[in-house]
Amino acid sequence: MDARVELATTGPGLALAGRLLDAFNSEYDDPSPGPDALAARLAELTGRGDTDVLLTGEHGVAVVRYRPALWSTRDEAYLAELWVAPAARGHGLGRALLRACLDRARARGCDLLDLATSADDVAARALYESEGLHATEGPGGPTTYHYEIDL
Repeated sequence: MDARVELATTGPGLALAGRLLDAFNSEYDDPSPGPDALAARLAELTGRGDTDVLLTGEHGVAVVRYRPALWSTRDEAYLAELWVAPAARGHGLGRALLRACLDRARARGCDLLDLATSADDVAARALYESEGLHATEGPGGPTTYHYEIDL
């Protein structure tokens, strides 16, 4: 399987990203506004310049959001979504997407990339840790937690 990663900037790429993100939510029985609404939202966000959408063909998608940092003058990157279709897993597509996200964040001058995943997503955690991400406050520090609340 081709692990080439491309930046989605146009209607067709964002439409594909919308379909992939909708499939992601469907896999986990999470609600979705539907692929068309997701594509429209991605177009709005990428148009602002604070969001990158990356694709690995028709099999994987990642969304990175950029925000000003509080503790430095640089930006931070938040890996909001990274998903590979079940049939395409195990071929390095997730790793290619993650590396591309890290490369884009570094090129933008970000000093941090963070993300959240569930404790039971062992495969995702293994991928992230194999690429140098850590779930602690620095080497040997306490485990960190990501919390959220719907408003």
